[in-house]
Formats: sequence, C-alpha cells, structure tokens
Amino acid sequence: MDIVRNPDGTLVVPVPPDRHHEADDGSDASSTDAPEAAPTTRLLHPGEGGYDDALAQWDLEQNPDREPAVSTVSGRQEAMALVHTLADAPGEPVAPAVAALDDAEASGEALRHVLVGGVHSVEDFAAEVAEAEGGEPLTAHQTTKIIGEVLSELDA
Repeated sequence: MDIVRNPDGTLVVPVPPDRHHEADDGSDASSTDAPEAAPTTRLLHPGEGGYDDALAQWDLEQNPDREPAVSTVSGRQEAMALVHTLADAPGEPVAPAVAALDDAEASGEALRHVLVGGVHSVEDFAAEVAEAEGGEPLTAHQTTKIIGEVLSELDA
C-alpha cells in the first residue's frame, strides 16, 4: 500500500499488521478472544512524529526512478524564497508561486533534500529561511506542510 497525501497535507500511512507468535507447544498463541486488529493505516498530520519521514517516502513513491535529491545553491536559495513567500500568504494558492520559479526542478530538489534529512534538517532550513528572508523561523510543522504543498504542485 502506498502513502496517500490528502489535500489538507495529512498523510495516510500503512501500518504493518501485528505479528502472531506460536506458543511453546506449537499452537497459535493468539487468542480468539483477542480484540480486533488495529487499523492498517494511520493518519499523520504535519508536525507529528514520523510525518517528515513519511512525506519523504511519499515523495519518493511519486517517482521511484528519480535520482537521489541533490541541493544546489541556486535551487536552495530559490526554495527558501518560495517557502518564505508562501508562509507570508497562508491560504493563497501554491501554483502561481511555483509557476514563477526560475528553476522549479532545482527548487524541488532542494526541498526534497531538506525532507530526506529529517526533522532537524527541516528545522535548520526554517532557520536559514528566517535568516535569509527575514522574520521569525517557521515551525517544523509549518515548514514541512509548505514543502509538501510545493512538492505536490511540482508533481502534478
């Protein structure tokens, strides 16, 4: 099962089923009176534990043949400006801002590179955006949500 990204940024992530162990006598140790198995998916919200890793996996699933993300200086600078612009205009459509990029591919690769690094990479990126563009750093939650929206738009 693939990861599904909902329009609100949440991710539906598959959860592996519980494992059943045999008892010492060879019989199945799981009880027939056991409660029903947990759902086979989990809903993750931006900022929730595991969300960044799941978003990076979702992005990889969109194009499994894609080369590993490589961040260039110009792509990272343009990505920082884009994230800052979108953070300053919450609720505004992402498509026009993405269409205005000089090098959308390089910006997308820079953002993918941030996601692959995990939550600390996202936090560091948010601090870089604040330093380069001004203002207070975004939370990892806000930054990850914006990155997900941009990558979704780029893959559309």
